[in-house]
Amino acid sequence: MDLEPEEVEKIAHLARIAVAADELDALNTELSGILGLVERMAELDTSDIVPMAHPLDMPQRLRPDVVTEENHRDAYQAVAPATANGLYLVPRVIE
Repeated sequence: MDLEPEEVEKIAHLARIAVAADELDALNTELSGILGLVERMAELDTSDIVPMAHPLDMPQRLRPDVVTEENHRDAYQAVAPATANGLYLVPRVIE
């Protein structure tokens, strides 16, 4: 896919990339190559391919859901400037 120089400048602007005028041709070549690859990939028939969440087909190792930490809330809140009902009280920052 060939891009016009104006399109390359617009893409660079949208990506917030500063591109010098002498770099436009190189960027145009790179972007055209990437878009050409995407076009080629879009032509492939992927109807028989099962989507996967991870490239390795491995089951997750599970562990028992057991509490391993003690409750230290009272100790942590003892040094807090203000608490109420187990919650930290902070000044209002949004009116």
